[in-house]
Amino acid sequence: MLPILRAILGLSVSCDGELACSVGDDKTAKVFDVINFDMISMMKLDFSPSGCCFIYTPKDEVTAVAISDQDSSKIRIFDARSKGELLHTIEKLHEAPIVCLAFNPVYECALSADSDGMLECWSGPKNNYNFPQTLKWQYKSDTDFYCLLAAKTFAFSVVFSPSGEILAVLGADRKIRLFRFSTGKLIRVYDESLQQYSNLQQTKQLLPSMEFGRRLAQEKELDRSEFKHSCNLGIKIINIISNRVVRNLGGPENLRFIQLAFIPPRSSSIFYGSTNIGSGTSSCVPSLEMLAMANDSLTMNNNSSTPCNSAAVCTPVMVCTAFKKNRIYLFTNREPHDVKSDGDTVTPGSTAERDVFNEKPTKEEVLAATRDSATAASRLAGSAILHTTLGDIHIRLCPRECPRTVENFVGHSRAGYYNGHIFHRVIKGFMVQTGCPLGTGTGGESLWGGEFEDEFHPSLRHDRPYTVSMANAGPNTNGSQFFITVAPTPWLDNKHTVFGRVIKGMEVVQKISNIKTNPKNDKPLEDVNIISVTVKDLGAGI
Repeated sequence: MLPILRAILGLSVSCDGELACSVGDDKTAKVFDVINFDMISMMKLDFSPSGCCFIYTPKDEVTAVAISDQDSSKIRIFDARSKGELLHTIEKLHEAPIVCLAFNPVYECALSADSDGMLECWSGPKNNYNFPQTLKWQYKSDTDFYCLLAAKTFAFSVVFSPSGEILAVLGADRKIRLFRFSTGKLIRVYDESLQQYSNLQQTKQLLPSMEFGRRLAQEKELDRSEFKHSCNLGIKIINIISNRVVRNLGGPENLRFIQLAFIPPRSSSIFYGSTNIGSGTSSCVPSLEMLAMANDSLTMNNNSSTPCNSAAVCTPVMVCTAFKKNRIYLFTNREPHDVKSDGDTVTPGSTAERDVFNEKPTKEEVLAATRDSATAASRLAGSAILHTTLGDIHIRLCPRECPRTVENFVGHSRAGYYNGHIFHRVIKGFMVQTGCPLGTGTGGESLWGGEFEDEFHPSLRHDRPYTVSMANAGPNTNGSQFFITVAPTPWLDNKHTVFGRVIKGMEVVQKISNIKTNPKNDKPLEDVNIISVTVKDLGAGI
């Protein structure tokens, strides 16, 4: 196989497991022979592809592959075994660009979803690309396929069950909708939204607050990317009959899993085959070479005529990738046991121990690490001075206890973000608040855009006056606003992130807290402004 030099935008494997197709941002489509690990065709495209999907069954004469266009609603059909022969172009089925494609070999039809939330069914070349006659419905108004459009969302991913009867659609609203495909009726909806998990965290703590905040911030970063979502608390396996979660994989892992593929035991799919080399065990899951030979005796043990049925050997495998990771992760029912301490010898019947992170870093990672170490001090600071219209307020910052919060404050300060901001909320005997560019308490964002997680530290409490703390609208909603207390406020502990203490200029804070305010919104009747903020590097004096 040729090395991949450009980003892959779409990848599909045929239902018989013989062919694989990839499309990339170099405007090419590559077709691979899976069994021989060889590229058999490369098609140069005159458009920017967004995805691909094989739309044929083993009994079809034409190995058709559908490729969608990033910039239009067209779907082009090619013969995968030819040198780029265009068979057909579907132009009027959709009015918006296609976001995902799927093929149902049981019903011999394809399903396409566009960015407007429309779902459409159509046949391959065998039935002249017409509406499939294998379904029990003819008009989409008889189905629930308009539910995405009604919810003002669209599909991120669509997949069919092995039986072809269930269609699962993951929407941009983080809801998973299950349809009975033959009738098009909605049968289940699973809410995986951030609001749902935040509510669960409030009622029943799922994770420690710091870890939940970290994952919540990661989800918001994921929302700004083009990755397809899955659960942010691991991989949930749900029995859709009983409607219960039967397994949760990878919940404690410090990873955000993205794409999933399931390898059932004794898989008959070539692209799900695997070998178990060097583990001291014989695998029931056939390798690619085994399936190519189609030898029935391979279902037997090496030294026995009895079928292999050991649970430790015939184990299902979950294959997945993770956000911002260049690894492929495997979940199985096997446990790493009876492994010698040197890690080189594995006793018979045991599995290999969990591997370590041993990849050679890329040039980009080396440069980034060097740059980060050189600029770490510049992103943080040990102290700051708020120059206000009533005087200066000297603050000692806490970069070691809450580095992300201090980095946010320092970054905004050095960029002049706080210059001209008013103290928009003042409560006598309690605190003074600023950092809102609108001056209303409803504006502002973090240095990275949006919000970021809380950073609570046991040594930083609201146990004294002149504590500098982040204002928020709830857990993990920190932006740019902060406040300075004028009295001990212990009820704010573990609700607001403390990131500094006033060490000089307490009288200025008191002056601001005693200013007359509007009793309806606590806004001062006369503006008190931040003129500028001076920050001092770590180790520098105030």
